[in-house]
This record gives sequence, C-alpha cells and structure tokens, in this order.
Amino acid sequence: MSKHPAEEVMKNYANRLSPLVRQEIIDSVPASVSKEKVEAIVEEVAEAYELARVNPGECVGLVSAESIGEPGTQMTLNTFHLAGVAEMNVTTGLPRIIEIFDARKEIKTPMMEIYLKSPHNQLENIKKFAAKIKETLFGDLVSEYALDIFNQSLTVTLNGGLLADYGLSSADLLKLIKTKIKGFTAESTATTITLTHKGKPEELKALYNLKEKIRVVKARGLKGIKQVLPVKRDEEYIVLTSGTNLKDVLDLPEVDGTRTFSNDVHETFEVLGVEAARQLVINEVFKVIEEQGLNIDIRHIMLVADIMCVSGTMKGITRYGVVSEKASVLARASFETPIKHIINAALEGEIDHLTSVVENVMINQPVPLGTGLPGLVTKMR
Repeated sequence: MSKHPAEEVMKNYANRLSPLVRQEIIDSVPASVSKEKVEAIVEEVAEAYELARVNPGECVGLVSAESIGEPGTQMTLNTFHLAGVAEMNVTTGLPRIIEIFDARKEIKTPMMEIYLKSPHNQLENIKKFAAKIKETLFGDLVSEYALDIFNQSLTVTLNGGLLADYGLSSADLLKLIKTKIKGFTAESTATTITLTHKGKPEELKALYNLKEKIRVVKARGLKGIKQVLPVKRDEEYIVLTSGTNLKDVLDLPEVDGTRTFSNDVHETFEVLGVEAARQLVINEVFKVIEEQGLNIDIRHIMLVADIMCVSGTMKGITRYGVVSEKASVLARASFETPIKHIINAALEGEIDHLTSVVENVMINQPVPLGTGLPGLVTKMR
C-alpha cells in the first residue's frame, strides 16, 4: 500500500500543527492529489490555525463572560409552547440557559429527541413505536371504577378501544397488578376486572386504598416518558418526548443511539459520560441563542462547557460547583458568601498567590493579563 502524499508533507509541520489537525488533513485529502497541491493546502491550514490561536495573556474568560452576558440581557424571560401541545412545552430563553449553566439536577421540561434506524423512521411505523415507549398507567386504561361495599369488591371497567390500540387484554393487566393485590381474589372478563376482599367486612379502607394502588401501576412503555410526539424532520420521522429515560431508550433495538439525545445534562453525564455532557451543554446553549436570533461565537460557549466539565464531573457555575474549587480565596469570596470563605481560609492559613483577575482588582493591582502579564527587566548604569 503506497503512502498518502500528505503524510510526507506533514513531517515538516510537526511543530506547527497539532496531531489531530494533521490527521484530519490526511483523512480529508484524496490520495490521488499531487504533492504541490498538498503543500499549498497544508500551508493555508497552518496559517489559519496560527491565526485562530489565542495570544498569551489574552483575557479569554472576561471576553467570553461579556460575549455571553451582553446578548443574554436581550433574551426573552418567558417560555413558549411547542406545536400547540400543552404537555410538550419547552423551557427556552434565559431560564433555559440558567438551568444549563447551573447544571440543575431537576430541569423544568425534560425532553428527548429519539432518532430511529430505517425502516422504523417511516410514517407507518413511527406511531407504533411512539405508543410502545409512552408510559401508560393502569389508570389511563380504565373507564370506570365501581365499589360494591356489600360484597366488598371493586369492579374495574376497562376502555376496550384503548386496550385494542395498545394490544393488551384484561388478563395481561391482571398479571401486572397481581403483586399489588395481596388479600384479594381476582377475576377478569373481556373488559372488566373484579377484585374481591378476603378479610373481615369492617376493613373498608383496604378497598379504597386498593383503587389508588392499582391506578399507578405501569401497564406498558418506559418509566418517565409522559408524552410522545412523532414529528417529521427532513426525510425521516423522529419522536419527541416529554420526560426522559435515556438509558432504557438506548437499549431499544430500533433506536439510532448515535443521534438520540436527552436535554438533561446530568442524565447524559450518567449514561454517556463527561464528553457527551460537555457536547450537550454546547449544543443546548447554542440552540437557545440561535432561537433568540442572537449571535455568539461558539468558542465562548465551549470555554464555559470546558470549565463545567474540566474536573471530570458536571459542575454548575454556582458557589457549590465551579466557584468552590477556585484556588484563590479572594476569588471565591468575591462571588457569594464572602465572610464564610474568608473565615475558613483564615482558620486553615490559606495563601492567595494573586494569579488571576478578580483578586488583583479587589486589592487594586494591575491584573496579570495583556500588558500586565510580562515584567520588564532593565540594566542600570
């Protein structure tokens, strides 16, 4: 197998380009290309790469904070509804950005976008799949409950149409609730289930409790997926869900795991790891910003995502998350609860080396950025 012409050229660029960029060029350039053309391509890439690098002493943190904060003031504060479906509203705008950057455990509108492998992503199959994953409780399939106090029985009449839609029978449902009905005998007909109490006639409370107990038994679907909405995207259909359960959805054979995602950062971190969570932070923030018609360079968002994930776990930008890990006492004190930080630092005898921006501003010194970074040494006569 002959060597790729780009590999020869790359040897001269070992110092100028990172290994990842060099490999990407080798993968992207066809092997039939002449050496001169490769050299021209690589030279352009090298120039673009050098221009893209940040100068030493550039205050990337401040620039990013300002670039995100300033358009953030123009964001809408309210949330809007998606496609007129009341259950499928989505948090957008500033509340959503705050939710992501704080790395909240409980988000307001958890949702997933589930992409399917062909042929499941076509119109005739998508509805079946959506019905299969939607969490259906026993109570959703009941049309009426009848309590017979004299015979101490509870008769549940099921909705025949819904049973047929879901491909369930009363016998299947009886199996599901078997574990919950200790102390009762059960019989079922085509559309009813009758549960009769075995105990003393005084114990009416058990009958009432039973109704509440069986109502919330999961009849089918995945836990946590409250609503499903099949939607057309380009040439295929996908399923939007209200509520998330990434782990179980990715286990399904029809699902395309490479594109399916949940908007819950912590869930993504637990199921797919920190790299996926970092990418989700970038994508979700960028989506909100685009929807609002604002324009923020993605590198500013990437910096925030990096800071949230740099420790290998998801840390929000809060006093309990990223801020609590700062090396500088004064930087921690400048954020929130200053007295607590200063007292703790005094008790531990901490030293602040004043290496960053905030702490130098606080004590009125030039900050170690830009022209404040280098020191000049001059020879005296």
